[in-house]
Amino acid sequence: MGIFSGRMGSSTLRCMTLLKTARQHAATARRFISTVNTHEAFLRPLPSHPGVTTLSLNRPQAKNAISLQLLKQLTNCLDIVRLDSSIRVLILNSSTPGSFCSGADLAERRTMTKGQVSKFLADLRTALSKLESGGLELALACDLRVAGHSVTKIGLPEAKLGIIPGAGGTQRVTRLLGLSKAKDLIYTGRSLTAVQAEELGLVDYVSEDGTPAINRALSLATEISENAPLALRSAKLAISQALELSLESGESSCSLTQYLSREPSLGLDFERAAYEPLLETKDREEALRAFKEKRKPVFKGE
Repeated sequence: MGIFSGRMGSSTLRCMTLLKTARQHAATARRFISTVNTHEAFLRPLPSHPGVTTLSLNRPQAKNAISLQLLKQLTNCLDIVRLDSSIRVLILNSSTPGSFCSGADLAERRTMTKGQVSKFLADLRTALSKLESGGLELALACDLRVAGHSVTKIGLPEAKLGIIPGAGGTQRVTRLLGLSKAKDLIYTGRSLTAVQAEELGLVDYVSEDGTPAINRALSLATEISENAPLALRSAKLAISQALELSLESGESSCSLTQYLSREPSLGLDFERAAYEPLLETKDREEALRAFKEKRKPVFKGE
């Protein structure tokens, strides 16, 4: 799962239940996991919050604009996360206060050929699909979004630059807000404050006044990471498919007997398929024992 946090100002919380770390990625992981890092994107485990890791964007001089180098390192970080079963929640944030991500690096873009731009967009979409990104598009690829209270510039301004949100923004914001609100946000290119974005449904949480977004994101990450990793993964899969699958069978009318006897719908079938394997997991057994013993369960993702 992913959480966005920063001053888009916010942090992106993304809760991710992942596979075991592969040995061949160990050297790469060491390069991108650090407490002090000169990389444009790097991972930082949080010992004080077990299961929670931050993925920090680190180009403060360019307001974390997505360059070719930042995109490459972001992708490397996401590959590491996908193979690390100890990471239950990933928080995407800025390494410095004041700016989450200003979108694509327009200065670098001016030096690129049309073919290079096309490849950049394709690589960015691939990276975002791994996270499930330019500023708000990056946040939209996360499961939940946390904005800093003082943020005043949240939006999709691409139409003002003669383009459209091309890294999945038109698709994700429409699924999130609905057709009319998505058109309004993209057609006008207007900027929203954190509070306005929360009211619209663009962000899920706003930090308290005077408190950074990362604090609220960490609180949310802790709450999520205490739950069973396999259950989180299955829930994410089922929820992500909800808008793609039909809940009803498509029959306009039928008798009660026909209704009760007809085949289950696609959406409910998918949910059941995601649910049933969890009944045989050790985490499920641990949850039942913990309930009986009146204690908190200790989940291991097994």
